[in-house]
Amino acid sequence: MKDCYKILGVRQGATAAEIRRAYRQKAKLLHPDITHSDSAAFRELNEAYETLRDMKSRKLFDESVSYGRMRRSEQTGSFDYREWLLARDDDESRSKLIFFDLTHQREDSAVAEFKRMNLERGGFRLSRYFTREDFMDYGFILCEELVLRREYYDAVILLEQIIKMERSYAYFKIFFPEVLGIARHVLRNNIEGQVSDELALDAWERALDLGLGRKDDSFFFLKMSEAYERMGDHKTAEICRDEAVKLMS
Repeated sequence: MKDCYKILGVRQGATAAEIRRAYRQKAKLLHPDITHSDSAAFRELNEAYETLRDMKSRKLFDESVSYGRMRRSEQTGSFDYREWLLARDDDESRSKLIFFDLTHQREDSAVAEFKRMNLERGGFRLSRYFTREDFMDYGFILCEELVLRREYYDAVILLEQIIKMERSYAYFKIFFPEVLGIARHVLRNNIEGQVSDELALDAWERALDLGLGRKDDSFFFLKMSEAYERMGDHKTAEICRDEAVKLMS
């Protein structure tokens, strides 16, 4: 049996976030759109990823190759990096705590800390404290966790940074449609009624800066018009409706 961990290039105790990141990095090199061939290596990579991404199939694989023993602690000595980060309150330490928890099976803590920082720290940006590659990979994984927990507004904030960064210099490449797909789905289906009208307006205004397309922008303007009507600002609501009509004409 082929070693799925070796194919992906991760350790046997790798977290789901590490597995997804490793897959994306290797797929960008092996994808048929890049190699212009029907790559057996790409098929093998996909099979390994499908095995490890699902908890049940991963457990069966681990047992079949005697990987079922308990994962050894990654901490050596008496220094606890997470406790050290928790004791610090600067933006950089809290940012590193978010990604540390995300990659060490503490996804709930990572999401809660990201939400807290966005709420309490004006202008907070995770991207300031990581390499471009780390931010793009783990930032998108954090987005997925936010959407899973219905934290849609915070997901929009992070998706905005990722999309703008990708457009300045392509990193996701063949995976970028997946990023845009999540952004469109959240902005169209998960904002209205899930957050206050004020936050919804902010999310849709951010969306207009992303250049998702005339059809999407028209939709956002219509939703903004409805929100302004609910808030009693009929003049701005009319302006938004006019903009929506212009885009679709």
